[in-house]
Amino acid sequence: MSTTPSAAPSAAPSTAPYGADAGALSADARRINADHGAISPGEIAVGVVIGRASEYFDFFVFAIASVLVFPSAFFPFADRLNGTLYAFVIFSFAFIARPIGTALSMAIQRRYGREVKLTTALLLLGISTAGIAFLPTYAQLGTKAIVLLSVLRVGQGLALGGSWDGLPSLLALNAPADRRGWYAMLGQLGAPVGFLIAAGVFWYLLSNVTSADFLDWGWRYPFYVAFAINVVALFARLRLISTNEYAHLLEDKELQPTPFGEMSRNQGRNVFIGALAALASYALFHLVTVFPLSWIMLYSARPVTGFLVIEMVGVALMALGVVASGWIADRIGRRTTLGTLAVLIAGFSFFVPTLMSGGVQGQDLFILIGFTLLGLSYGQASGAVTANFPARYRYTGAAITSDLAWLVGAGFAPLVALALAAKFGLVYVGLYLLSGAVCSLAALSLNRALDIRD
Repeated sequence: MSTTPSAAPSAAPSTAPYGADAGALSADARRINADHGAISPGEIAVGVVIGRASEYFDFFVFAIASVLVFPSAFFPFADRLNGTLYAFVIFSFAFIARPIGTALSMAIQRRYGREVKLTTALLLLGISTAGIAFLPTYAQLGTKAIVLLSVLRVGQGLALGGSWDGLPSLLALNAPADRRGWYAMLGQLGAPVGFLIAAGVFWYLLSNVTSADFLDWGWRYPFYVAFAINVVALFARLRLISTNEYAHLLEDKELQPTPFGEMSRNQGRNVFIGALAALASYALFHLVTVFPLSWIMLYSARPVTGFLVIEMVGVALMALGVVASGWIADRIGRRTTLGTLAVLIAGFSFFVPTLMSGGVQGQDLFILIGFTLLGLSYGQASGAVTANFPARYRYTGAAITSDLAWLVGAGFAPLVALALAAKFGLVYVGLYLLSGAVCSLAALSLNRALDIRD
């Protein structure tokens, strides 16, 4: 597979889309990488996985803390159930802010360049995440502590919206026709990697410090780690995006920001269908990662450390499923893969109440089967995001469609699932998951052209 652009790698990339300020702000970053030659597909793939893993680590650290820590640290005035629901409300703020972050960051990129945009986004992500580690609790600061937690969570969402670097789209656009499913899944590997590290850090802390120490200071360490990982990821990604080769590849493929008004007028239908096509996968995402942990904490005497181990085993199966999805999609087609997995997830939804109320064995089966299905479906979810966009709309379209898919499918899933289960029973969690699968099948049926054209 060739990734060599038509322009000479040594030529200076165009700064026309960014305005006069871009050259000065981006030149230093490019000079740092002047010694590096052409970018290989392997380097792009590594950049994709590192970038996504760092983002998902931040994401899952907050998610796990929303169950294990925040109810008692920030909502001690509420019972455990309501405290967890309040934490899940704040958890959803990032998904609401994410599309706004995408819009703001695209404007920054058009004016100042992609290096400035990515650096700003990842610094905001690191500062917001590390800031949570230093937050006073409700006992120390009262309601202001909740407000600060909310502000930092919004900061995470804005940063995640701005962290889109176009690497997954670039990888897909340079993939051979018979390997598109394989290359599409590479970026999705960041999710299991990020969850595995986050769950492992919390498991280690819970296993080695007392409960009192964990709630006092131990829970803050994963947020420190997240900041360090963000710094490493920032330099790894800047090494790629600040090279002349990368700039030429993006420009040759027309991967540049598009104004949102133009996107809405010309690609609104594709954005809508793309956001719904992988809804089954996004709905399942939090129903096997965050929701079961909250259910175990509230309604089971099972040790949390043991359950985290099962989730880590499950996420290893998810990683295998993500890899397998690339092989499967290249043989039967990506739309067929997504549709088949939506049907399987719909079938799985009917077993949610039986498995979750079936004791340790039932819960373990729920986790292992759920994570496997998640890997197989999520591995190709990015195809639903980018499938129909013409080249000039793909960069912005992929970002905003992903944001909307997370918002509609996953942003409120832990909150809705726990509230439904607590008030009406686990059968309604199954119905919630079923609704996501039905939406996916409807979207896939609406758009027969979902087969990726890049």
